[in-house]
Amino acid sequence: MTDVATASDTSGNARPYSVSELAFALKRTLEDAYGFVRLRGELSKVTHHSNGHVYLTIKDERAAIDGVVWKGQVRGLGVRPEHGLEVIVTGKITSYPAGSRYQIVIETMEAAGVGALLAQLEKLKAKLNGEGLFAAERKKPIPAMPAVVGVITSPTGAVIRDILHRIRDRWPCRVVVWPVVVQGDAASAQVCAAIRGFCALDPNGPIPKPDVLIVARGGGSVEDLWPFNDETLARTVAGCTIPLISAVGHETDTTLIDFVSDRRAPTPTAAAEMATPVLAELKALVADFDARMHRCGGRTVQDRRARVEHADRALRRVPDLVRLAEQRFDIVSGRLGAGLARNAAVHERDLVRISSRLSPLLLQRPQTVQQQRLDSLAARLQPAAERRLERLSERLEALGKLYGSVDPDRPLQRGFARVTREDGSIVHAGASLASGEAVNIKFGDQVTRKAVVDGSGSDRPPPPSAPIVKPARPKAKATDSLQGDLF
Repeated sequence: MTDVATASDTSGNARPYSVSELAFALKRTLEDAYGFVRLRGELSKVTHHSNGHVYLTIKDERAAIDGVVWKGQVRGLGVRPEHGLEVIVTGKITSYPAGSRYQIVIETMEAAGVGALLAQLEKLKAKLNGEGLFAAERKKPIPAMPAVVGVITSPTGAVIRDILHRIRDRWPCRVVVWPVVVQGDAASAQVCAAIRGFCALDPNGPIPKPDVLIVARGGGSVEDLWPFNDETLARTVAGCTIPLISAVGHETDTTLIDFVSDRRAPTPTAAAEMATPVLAELKALVADFDARMHRCGGRTVQDRRARVEHADRALRRVPDLVRLAEQRFDIVSGRLGAGLARNAAVHERDLVRISSRLSPLLLQRPQTVQQQRLDSLAARLQPAAERRLERLSERLEALGKLYGSVDPDRPLQRGFARVTREDGSIVHAGASLASGEAVNIKFGDQVTRKAVVDGSGSDRPPPPSAPIVKPARPKAKATDSLQGDLF
């Protein structure tokens, strides 16, 4: 596309551009003319967006310009953007075509002077103090006799030599050094990693876990010590599970980790003295305790000896002790008779008082109640027994009638006779009898007569004995010839 200022058509009039064409042309013009800008001002309207970008405004007493920090550049900023902070930023000027406004895309940011840094530090201190990170009750005690001391500092310089020399003179223990840089942008991150690394060590591993940590650095300017004012480092120190001693700078230097650590030392050498006891002093203390123990033991033996001697002098007057006991026995025995009499009188009065309530009526009343209950129960049981006896009698009578109806001798009372063979089987039909066969005839008077079958009956042999079954009811009319044959 041709430049906006020189574009023209063949008629000499400026050709119309679209809004987006003009907006993007202006954007490229600004970026080409102001590709690198160093700007100083006060931050306002700071917004940390959820996507990681930071939107803000940089102003002075007469003008303001919008700014943006893309999330990829936020971590590399020298300070945390906050409202009211005076900063110096570098970046490029660009425009936002959708809103027709220009802004600066910030690449670096640093506080404008020591005063700004200290103001930011005071705000951060107030924030962490409000969260309770400075509270004394959360600080851990320093172990009295550590076996392993961990030191986080630069491996070169006088600080580590002073610490090692001081610990070697005072207390025989193992010192584990985690080397880090203690100045610059990478210092705070390396110190955080060292603290987390010490906390993650296995107590039984090849590198023992320290009983106490020392974070040490020599003196310097505010800018040199500024990495130890980092919020992430302060939270890491507060969350450390190992007691930690802060020894950053000289006695007059104060950093943020001094407030969150478990103990602050004015110098690295003082930190070594806080972390370790003096072996010679402990030996002298033990020797003093030993001497005091012997003296106390001697005094105790002497006191026991004096008490035994005093008791021995008292035991030499044995007759006096016996006489005193005899006198006490006489007094007690003299009181014994009167005491027994008084005791008997008291029990007698109690018995008289109770006997007035023990009348025969008290014993007869339960018997009367039980007798009444028994009479009432008997009065209810007799009618019930009589009713049950009646029901059983009626049932017995019905069974008797049933028995009489099935009695095989009952039809004999009406003139019938029962014919049986010699083996006792009943003859149901005359045709089943053979001529000359002997039979028994029983009549209603219970008299049984023997007879022999004669006449023109069937000559077929009698059938085998059949199982005894209930005889069928006799027909009303019988054959005269068959009846005559029986007699």
